[in-house]
Amino acid sequence: MTDYMIQGLAKRRAEVAGELRAAHDRVSQLVKDLAALDEALRVVAPDMEVEAIRPKMFRPPDDWASRGQMSRLVLSILRQARDPLTTREIAAQMILERGLDAGDRKLLPLMVRRVGSALRHQREKGLVESTEGPGNYQLWEIVAPTPDRRSAVPRR
Repeated sequence: MTDYMIQGLAKRRAEVAGELRAAHDRVSQLVKDLAALDEALRVVAPDMEVEAIRPKMFRPPDDWASRGQMSRLVLSILRQARDPLTTREIAAQMILERGLDAGDRKLLPLMVRRVGSALRHQREKGLVESTEGPGNYQLWEIVAPTPDRRSAVPRR
């Protein structure tokens, strides 16, 4: 194997290990914070069943797409895709990448609507294009740059 490949893999492994360490540290801190909150609740409300409190799942804010974050993530997912993707596939990938609750039945349809809106906006700008897919689905992909379209984002 080539040296640059080995160095690249070793560098990436170190990055992932560092991210994992930071995630472990964050989880540890969250466990400590939760224990402190449970103790405080037991002091002020001893009859309350703390374990019965359901966790509140993260919901993206209503204005998420308007801040540009949605479009950046959608374009990033399309750049990494080997083939055109449906809006639903992009939304599902976004849920995974953002660490949202994949079991939430209302979240996927919400994200599909938001992704669709972001894709239509990017199509108007000439950055993505859609083709007819299976059934009623549209397949989306990044527009390949041409000399007359310098604003198009490179595929990779």
